[in-house]
Amino acid sequence: MDSIELYLLITAFLMLLSVAASKLSTSFGIPSLFIFLGLGMLAGSDGILGIYFDNVQLAQNIGTLALIFILFGGGLDTAWKAIKPVLKDGLILATLGVSLTAFFVAICVYYLLDFTFLEALLLGAIVSSTDAAAVFAILRAKGIALKKKLGPLLELESGSNDPMAIFLTVAILQILMLPQSSSAIEWIGTFFLQFLIGGALGFVFGYLLPPILNRIHLSFYGLYPVFTIGWVLFLFASSSMLGGNGFLAVYLAGIVANTKEFVHKKNLIGFHDGLSWIMQIAVFLALGLLVFPSQLPDVALYGLAIAFWLMFVARPAGVFLSTMFSSFSLKERTFISWVGLRGAVPIILATYPYLQGFEQSNLIFNIVFFVVLFSILIQGATLPFVAKLLKVESKSKDFKPENVVASPLFYHTLKQFYIEENSKVIGLSIVELNLPADFLILLIKRESEYIKPTGSTILEENDMLLIQCNSENRYKKVLKNFQVDKTLATK
Repeated sequence: MDSIELYLLITAFLMLLSVAASKLSTSFGIPSLFIFLGLGMLAGSDGILGIYFDNVQLAQNIGTLALIFILFGGGLDTAWKAIKPVLKDGLILATLGVSLTAFFVAICVYYLLDFTFLEALLLGAIVSSTDAAAVFAILRAKGIALKKKLGPLLELESGSNDPMAIFLTVAILQILMLPQSSSAIEWIGTFFLQFLIGGALGFVFGYLLPPILNRIHLSFYGLYPVFTIGWVLFLFASSSMLGGNGFLAVYLAGIVANTKEFVHKKNLIGFHDGLSWIMQIAVFLALGLLVFPSQLPDVALYGLAIAFWLMFVARPAGVFLSTMFSSFSLKERTFISWVGLRGAVPIILATYPYLQGFEQSNLIFNIVFFVVLFSILIQGATLPFVAKLLKVESKSKDFKPENVVASPLFYHTLKQFYIEENSKVIGLSIVELNLPADFLILLIKRESEYIKPTGSTILEENDMLLIQCNSENRYKKVLKNFQVDKTLATK
């Protein structure tokens, strides 16, 4: 007899098993995606648990919700300073590179299957985006650090190419199902409008988030994650309803928000990182349940041929044509080509034809699933070897002095400051002061209590601050903002 307790038990078991199995990614370099999908397949109707699941709409909804927080978490964890030097190359790869990859895949599919070229282009668009997050998990497991520009480029591409793949898939699918609905010029206009609205809203929401978090002064830390979740969902929904690309909006908002300091920043980034993992596990398990492994052998040869073509022809062609005017070397561009692992997005996009009633939807879904599995298994397993073969590893090592002599604290850099009545900083949190990196408030004495300050600590009248600052000029300059507000003092 089914009960909520049984469903909760199965859900908890699968989640715990996913976390435990993810250790294989660290130990053997197997991408977590492959493990999560495998567990979903084992739990499905053809697997051990025999859970029958064929609700495509629910799987797509789970995938959409998961992508929102995966992309926002990825953006929030992206340093603008790191991606700024490769911004042009990354955006070209995420747009032109994705389009070229879809086109070259379509050529293979057109001659391999009984598809029209537009149907072949649909399959190409579905598998055109990459999941470099799996790449970094493998590289970290093997202790491999990439050269300075490679890491940020792959990070930017993986986070920003999903919106392009989604747009292409939806556009081609609508042309197939409603051939008289619009012209090519209208689709080009829609493309620019989606990215313009999504980009603008993403920037505005990302820019506003830090000052809002700094000023709302919530009584409980647990409300800050709730606020950011609501903020992200509001951004995605409003962007989509206004005709923008919501996925681009949430990713860009994360990047922009990370350029500013805000209260509980480290904790909130950690929270959204954990939320991203929950979403990844949920969507991968759902997609694993959705597939019927017994149907995969029928498309194995086609899937194998398309996967090989994607890895050795389509992706390299898209990368080399997109980066022909970049400063990346031949070996670096070859490595970028090999890093084109497919992820959850292609499988989520493969559910779109189902909901539109497309005739070849089942065949497309099974082929895409096979291509993704083959891609992450082959490319993921060989990634460390290819990195060493192409010599794209960073040669810089962390400096570790052999003879470190213990030295006393430089007490002359420690200073005390008393917050007087009507000071400008009374009622402000420390993060709102925008203090320089070398100006540290180490301790606050408030009456008889000693407080270890954080970014959310509110300064009060009569607080005694213990400050660490090496530069005397910097110390005096910053403290000008701490002085008494004369307009208040005269009242």
